[in-house]
Amino acid sequence: MLCKEFDARQMPYKLCVTAQHREMLDQVMQFFQLKPDYDLDLMQPDQSLNALGSKILIAMDAILAQEHFDLVLVHGDTLTSTMVALAAFHREVRVGHVEAGLRTYNKKSPFPEELNRQLTGRIADYHFAPTRAAQENLLREGVSEGSILVTGNTVIDALNWTLRTIKNTADFPTITIVKKKLNQTKKLILVTGHRRENFGEGLANICNAISQIAQQPEVEVVFALHMNPNAKDVIVEMLGAKANIHLIPAIEYPVFVWLMSEASIIISDSGGIQEEAPTLNVPVIVTRDTTERQEGVDKGYAHLVGTNTVKIVDTVNRLLKSSDDRPVFQNPYGDGNASKKIADFIANLSL
Repeated sequence: MLCKEFDARQMPYKLCVTAQHREMLDQVMQFFQLKPDYDLDLMQPDQSLNALGSKILIAMDAILAQEHFDLVLVHGDTLTSTMVALAAFHREVRVGHVEAGLRTYNKKSPFPEELNRQLTGRIADYHFAPTRAAQENLLREGVSEGSILVTGNTVIDALNWTLRTIKNTADFPTITIVKKKLNQTKKLILVTGHRRENFGEGLANICNAISQIAQQPEVEVVFALHMNPNAKDVIVEMLGAKANIHLIPAIEYPVFVWLMSEASIIISDSGGIQEEAPTLNVPVIVTRDTTERQEGVDKGYAHLVGTNTVKIVDTVNRLLKSSDDRPVFQNPYGDGNASKKIADFIANLSL
């Protein structure tokens, strides 16, 4: 959405992607009608983080050597963001960090994203924080107040744009296909799982919980599979033959947004979903031991349960019973204007 905002203002930029998640990237780029100026296409099967990180650093250095950029923007907590920020720093190009200041202060949870965020935060010159709490984290770390702008998160901009697009599109074939698979009389529980720290026993515990939940006749489960085989293969093996569970691979972003909007409950270890769900008034059961998005937990929109099977099942049952009395959520992660605020800030910089 930030690119679309730059386009609307005719602000010159170049878009670079590393294809760290190729399948997901391509369909998102197509949906948002974006075309990268640089597609590094660096992802390989079973590639280590160190191997990928070194490739990103080398590839970005070559781009920075041939281009003249006044500012490099990176987003979020990926290895790509950290390596691109480091490459820009080495070339003495200023860095802006979108989605800055989120912290758990546990470098192994989420792994490796927490340390990616902290490293990117040390490199960045400008910090676009989604919330006041994120701003406070940065201030405690010694970041100057003048370099921080509280914007909300651009993911809410993208969510709102997607919801409008779905509403204004007469025929959305991929949504229709998924809709036909579901029983509209049942309560939909949407599940995702992909965090590295949950691989192994944690993911198995989550699958055991989903298996128990799906035995309730009034619910229907959709598990949106991640492309990482360390997650996908385990989920398919444990849940592939279970009744009331639909395993859906690599769905398009608008289809996933539609599923979120239809869900009674979302079970996920995703950070982005914790931010999107309050806009849709859907509670999230967070299958992690920590979260860098504590605001949702504090307001009762998100429920931090880890990978404990009993806690997951009990929390689902409690939320299902109280669903009719649920208050309207007010999203603490933004109102859909983050891209405009960031573009305004950049337009006023002396670059």
